[in-house]
Amino acid sequence: MEAELTSLAVAGATALVTQMVTDGWEQARDRVVAFFTRGGDNEGEAVQAELEESRAELVAARDSDDEEAAADVRDEWRLRLRRILRTDPSAAAELQALLDELRPPEDQPKGVVHNTISGGVQHGTVIQAHTIRDLTIGEPRQ
Repeated sequence: MEAELTSLAVAGATALVTQMVTDGWEQARDRVVAFFTRGGDNEGEAVQAELEESRAELVAARDSDDEEAAADVRDEWRLRLRRILRTDPSAAAELQALLDELRPPEDQPKGVVHNTISGGVQHGTVIQAHTIRDLTIGEPRQ
């Protein structure tokens, strides 16, 4: 049972930080605040402020390609979710329902991407990406 709760906390934290950088964050934030306060209105503003602070940290981390800082934000919320699930295992069903709400619909269009290469004729492999590390195409130079 502990492994299931840990897995659910990881999934919850991952979905949470993913939502933090989307256009639907405000709606998702309100549902997340409701989960963390679990009926106690006194804590709502504090949780919302913590979520917004984490969102600002996450946006700054993503803007500066600081994957470690982004992971720290995710880990912070994973620990908080795990504590809630340990204290109240019945919260697992509520968290799963929240994850189901946050998951994009399967039939939602994925969007269209158009890439254009300019500047001449390309006679080899062309790669377009945000970040590439340790890539070798063909045989490495000796």
